[in-house]
Amino acid sequence: MSVILVEGGRKLSGAVTVQGAKNSVLPMLAATVLCAGVCRVQGCPKLSDVDTAAQIIGHLGGSVHREGADLVVDTRALTGWEIPRELMRRMRSSVMFLGAILARCGRAKCTYPGGCDLGPRPIDLHLAALKALGARVREEDGNILCRGERLRGAEIFLRIPSVGATENAILAACGAEGVTTISNAAREPEIVELQEFLRKMGACVQGAGTATVVVEGRKKLHGCSHRVHPDRIVAATYLCAAAGTGGCIYLRRADYRELAAPLCVLRESGCEICSDGGGIRLKSRGRLRAVSPVRTSPYPGFPTDDQALMMAALLRSQGDTVFVENLFSNRYRHVEQMKKLGAQIQVREAAAIVSGVKTLRGAAVQATDLRGGAALVAAGLQAEGVTRVEEIHHIERGYADIVADLAGLGACIRKEDFYES
Repeated sequence: MSVILVEGGRKLSGAVTVQGAKNSVLPMLAATVLCAGVCRVQGCPKLSDVDTAAQIIGHLGGSVHREGADLVVDTRALTGWEIPRELMRRMRSSVMFLGAILARCGRAKCTYPGGCDLGPRPIDLHLAALKALGARVREEDGNILCRGERLRGAEIFLRIPSVGATENAILAACGAEGVTTISNAAREPEIVELQEFLRKMGACVQGAGTATVVVEGRKKLHGCSHRVHPDRIVAATYLCAAAGTGGCIYLRRADYRELAAPLCVLRESGCEICSDGGGIRLKSRGRLRAVSPVRTSPYPGFPTDDQALMMAALLRSQGDTVFVENLFSNRYRHVEQMKKLGAQIQVREAAAIVSGVKTLRGAAVQATDLRGGAALVAAGLQAEGVTRVEEIHHIERGYADIVADLAGLGACIRKEDFYES
């Protein structure tokens, strides 16, 4: 068992380079299934979720190996079409392979995906999109079976702008005959990057970043090289951590435009923020102020992934801040853990009211999900004494080395491994 130990009370300062985006890498790895070639994903972070995606590709008959910071994927010999249950259970994004496998092999089989327990996240939107393209879908003994030897372009309307369903529809449509139009598509930057990656492979995809994405199916795609964009959620993590400690940091490879919503909240709380084109600088002057209600919504709104992180930043703020979680029903699991540190938070259905306190005190806490776990680390940086964060496997799904990054900014933090006898 591994834990993260944080000794709070130090202001973060210095510079850190933001890792490649997890939520870009995973759909790109699924996209490699579409081509019989070699793809190089440059600047790919070392994450447990990336390892799971690589194992899925390997199980299908492809090969994945790391060369320094790059991941090299060879799918020339890929013939498999089934994803085993144990790999599906490890992460939510495993379902992303469904559309790509179907497009390449004409059939696909998997189980329902795992990942963080954030409440019900049905994949009916994914399956409806595949059905619209002509796939036959049925459930059998807990498995999802898809067949579609000749997918055809179609009009797809997503009743919710789901990121995963949008990406799955795009991948499947790349292997369909004719033109597919996806309406009410998600607009996240990671979808824009997926479009960029697919175009390098020879696909014809337009409109990513808007509510309408158009895909013209192509029979043959080829390998490519692509450098992964910086992770906007990791960037927000370090910005919130610095703000909560009253620190001053510079983020290299951080895109100001993609962080507009959380930066607006941090600025309202009293932080000074500027961008020079190559990164973002944040300076926090003393105790933060409470802010107007923070409501999560699809991009370009405030990201649900940033909710726990911003909450951590405001635990010692002056006044009360209301958070409203509009996307997931079970995304306040970190609240009970924050209370162990002395935080004052009341949860009322979809709302959480944070009343700032003057002092937090270190305690043993458990990461309950990826971002909630990172938020506990950020909270521990503000607490007096030592905070012990357990169940850090959740954190390692999305952060290549949060301990080294924060230590480089002056935090007193370390990871310890305990071996049970």
